[in-house]
Amino acid sequence: MKPADLGLVRTPGPPTLSPDGRTAVVAVTRLDLEADAYRAQLWTVPTDGAEPARPLTHGWSDQAPSFSPDGRWLAFLRAAGKSGKEARPQLYVMPTDGGDARQVTTVEHHPLGAGAPVWSPDSTRIAYVARVPDEGRYGTREDVAPEQEPPRRITSLRYRLDGVGFVLDRRPQVFVVDPFHDGPAPVQVTSGDFDHADVAWSPDSSLLAFTSARHDGRDRDLRGDVFVCTPDGKDPRQLTDTTLSVSQPAFGPDGRTVYFLGSEVGPSGLDFVARHTGLYAVPADAAEGTPTRLTPGETHHHGDSTGRTVVTADGVLFGNENRGVVDLLLVPFDGGEPRLVLGGQRQAVGFDAAAGVVVASVTTGDSAGELVAVSDGTERVLTAFGSELARTGRVRVPEELDATAPDGYPVHGWLVRPEGPGPHPVLLLIHGGPFAQYGWTLLDEAQVYAGAGYAVVMGNPRGSSGYGQAHGAAIRYDVGERSAADLHALLDNALATRPDLDADRIGVMGGSHGGFMTTWLAGHSDRFRAAISERAVNAPDSFTGSSDIGWYFAEQYYGDADLRARRSPLAAADDISIPMLIIHSEHDWRCPVEQAQRLFVALKLRGVETELLLFPGEGHELSRSGLPSHRIARFDAILDWWERHLRTS
Repeated sequence: MKPADLGLVRTPGPPTLSPDGRTAVVAVTRLDLEADAYRAQLWTVPTDGAEPARPLTHGWSDQAPSFSPDGRWLAFLRAAGKSGKEARPQLYVMPTDGGDARQVTTVEHHPLGAGAPVWSPDSTRIAYVARVPDEGRYGTREDVAPEQEPPRRITSLRYRLDGVGFVLDRRPQVFVVDPFHDGPAPVQVTSGDFDHADVAWSPDSSLLAFTSARHDGRDRDLRGDVFVCTPDGKDPRQLTDTTLSVSQPAFGPDGRTVYFLGSEVGPSGLDFVARHTGLYAVPADAAEGTPTRLTPGETHHHGDSTGRTVVTADGVLFGNENRGVVDLLLVPFDGGEPRLVLGGQRQAVGFDAAAGVVVASVTTGDSAGELVAVSDGTERVLTAFGSELARTGRVRVPEELDATAPDGYPVHGWLVRPEGPGPHPVLLLIHGGPFAQYGWTLLDEAQVYAGAGYAVVMGNPRGSSGYGQAHGAAIRYDVGERSAADLHALLDNALATRPDLDADRIGVMGGSHGGFMTTWLAGHSDRFRAAISERAVNAPDSFTGSSDIGWYFAEQYYGDADLRARRSPLAAADDISIPMLIIHSEHDWRCPVEQAQRLFVALKLRGVETELLLFPGEGHELSRSGLPSHRIARFDAILDWWERHLRTS
């Protein structure tokens, strides 16, 4: 791939299925390079494969489609433009038998936009979540500019969030609206200084379920609960016992059980490291009841991005991370042995089910996603969203690597090789998280670097997800040293088994935790010619206070203050002598810019060849969702750096 090929990538989101299972609708997102923005339209897809997919809407950005249970209506979110009030999505509905979409909510209802629609089972109302700004903030008064807003009095550790900004003065609340009323008027169901998320309806439309943290001490732990209330907000009741981190509740078919995702956080409520997110159940009539875990804790970890729990007549669908794969499983209601619905070298990243049909958005190593239908044990690929990119012939298929660390531990990864006989310079690419996985999906990073002539080695060392909780927790309190052993082993394996790789021209790069490890390796190894450390945790001591998650993340991963100081990548800055490009974003609140500045100054003062590439207006997700022009500028700078120091031309 070339950097400009980002404009050819088409990424389908989670699909919605009509009640009869015959039609799927999916939002497909693309980069509009000329407009320097993201566009998204809805596509309608027959699930029998008899006809090709076709565009259904032509808005600027149409997302989050949802069929009404009676099949007559499609609700979705539409942002009318790329900036200002027009960029804030609002709720629309359109008839499925033809006709124009009708706007339901407006910027007067929701100045910051509405959330994904959830139909009541009787198809008369829609529930959703939307942030409610304090009066006088976030443009609610046109005569008050952001710099003129009053000061914020902050008393909570959870007062901001990367990619969002301050959150203490715009809490997400649950709303219900009748979309067919002549003048729709959303009703606010929840209130108070609490965050609310993931609303769902009971089968008889009499109750709403949602998640929130309302307990004493919620500012100092990661626990939450599932609640239910009536659609007008009356009779709120806490179902769970405040022992888990929770999300995405959904009622079972008979309404007697609520299923949800949860993860253990230990007695402190902060012990989150490598804890698997599993499927749980609790009676719908419970009051602070003890949930039952339905998936095995050590081996099964939720890995899809559907955004809601999908309940079928036979069980609950669950995307399970597994060695770079996301398998789609059907978990029985009683928690018995899950059944594989979709497997193989791919990832089921979003799905829906109706009338015996399952449709999933599925990625592979050379595809950003296609819709696949499964019914009666038969699979059908329904779309060809990636055909334009595939026709370029520039996408490389990843090759698996299986290495062994010095202590005998297996290390799994991939190699993306460029065309030609070599010898190819090599890039060791390290993922963030660290509890995340590389795998069978189109990774534009690896593809662009391979397209420029570099062999890309990437993998899932200890600390990653997808290989069990013990694998993920193995690096705790010694992140750098323990991760480095596996990364070196993976690189050694690639060099030993692929003679077209050049062991004398190796660079290392990564973002977030990958940036931590890049800086660490630069100070603890002499095998790399140059490095690129991006949006990194370079100094856990200051990260503790400056990051939106630092107040709990730093101690849980890096240890007490003494360990954080001694095992910090910045502690070895005096041993870094290779050229270093540092990439960061001005509005990164996950790994704030001071993390980059401290490393930059430390290296500059010692005379090390160092550059700082700083992006305005971007947060931690620049490489994945930043402005298209910034993403391409980033690629151009990276390729220039590697050309200067590894010389492919």
